[in-house]
Amino acid sequence: MGFWKNFINAWKTAKEEEKWKAQFNKKKIPNELQAEKEEFTARGEPWVGILRMDVDPSDLANGAFELDWNPIFVARLVKAGYSGRDDQAIVDQWFNRICENVVAGTYEQEIADPEKRKRIQRKQITDDFSEMS
Repeated sequence: MGFWKNFINAWKTAKEEEKWKAQFNKKKIPNELQAEKEEFTARGEPWVGILRMDVDPSDLANGAFELDWNPIFVARLVKAGYSGRDDQAIVDQWFNRICENVVAGTYEQEIADPEKRKRIQRKQITDDFSEMS
């Protein structure tokens, strides 16, 4: 009986994930963002916007951003050294770099905080060994 119960629960979880992913993959650009994109494009300026951000309801640590951009933004990325098989890959590479910079900045702030550095205590046990706590 346990096998069937586990099977049904796994099937329900998979269906929930499918429904969440299908809902996220519907690309719809809000009117105000579309107007802004067209305005920037007409002026010959790069534009990137966040269409939406979704969080997986069954795992709040997982989510996704849906971005939109104009061709000028991608051209600027290519000129800056980004590359990929298509526009999506190029923008993904840029967005990943942005995320890496956020994480690195947070880490640097943690390290720079004198209060957090004071928490690490070093005790010399012998000439060759020390204990960190």
